[in-house]
Amino acid sequence: MKKKLLSFTLLLITGHFVGQNLPKVSSGSIVRHENFQSQFIPGRNIDVWLPSGYNKSRKYSVIYMHDGQMLFDSTLTWNKKEWKADEVVSQLIANKKIESCIIVGIWNNGSERISEYFPTKIFNLLDDKTQKLVSGKYCNGKGANGDNYLKFLVSEVKPFIDKNYSTYSDKEHTFVMGSSMGGLISVYAISEYPDIFSGAACMSTAWLSSIEPNYEIPTAVFQYLRSNMATPWGHKLYFDYGTGESDKPYELTQSFVDLIAKGKGYGASNYLSKVVEKAEHNEVAWSQRLNAPFEFLLPKIQLSNH
Repeated sequence: MKKKLLSFTLLLITGHFVGQNLPKVSSGSIVRHENFQSQFIPGRNIDVWLPSGYNKSRKYSVIYMHDGQMLFDSTLTWNKKEWKADEVVSQLIANKKIESCIIVGIWNNGSERISEYFPTKIFNLLDDKTQKLVSGKYCNGKGANGDNYLKFLVSEVKPFIDKNYSTYSDKEHTFVMGSSMGGLISVYAISEYPDIFSGAACMSTAWLSSIEPNYEIPTAVFQYLRSNMATPWGHKLYFDYGTGESDKPYELTQSFVDLIAKGKGYGASNYLSKVVEKAEHNEVAWSQRLNAPFEFLLPKIQLSNH
């Protein structure tokens, strides 16, 4: 009883249980860096998935995934759903579909999630009225904090991972992925840090076209991407959405983003935008198509015998 009380007290203070169970994975292993501290945003857990046979004598690509507590074990998630990242990626590696890689799952910060995943420069393009509405209704009155979240990712988490794990630290082997608001911050990440990330996967991206007035935020997104989307040279972008009721509002917005990318010079080799019939907006739906962004971003290079 005392131990439970202590854990609950620590939860109130730090936002995390100490000594909580690691996710159970079907293959590979999880290393947790608990309450990883930052000078930019509140600390949070980081779960690092290492593939089976992880060996320090070789180097690995790294994919940074948002909403890290939702990736591996549905028995530990708030909605009892998961991405099945370990199952999907292990199978892709075993089938020689993708290069072996490390997944860095960065936990979201609960009530601060939308603020941290909201791109600051897009927020700054909104008029004062819309800023106040978004900040008050979705961001605890704090506005967008996406820039600080990306500083945490790029200047604190990535150097730590490259120092403590056997990684390729260059852009060509570094990727970022997320869904919903995590998709929005992922395309923002590669646009703001094109020398850090070579690829971004944005699943069921929350273009926020349902927030009144419905045109204001998507217009700011388009304006930002027209000027700042990462160039197609040395970069890959993956987008998708489902036609289920909860994803369907993204159809029109995504079509405009596709046009912007085409105008930038993206083509079939470095841009993929998928529509998934009847897919809804949740981890089960994302797990069922998670192979697609991994195969697109990290394809196994088949060496010819000739």
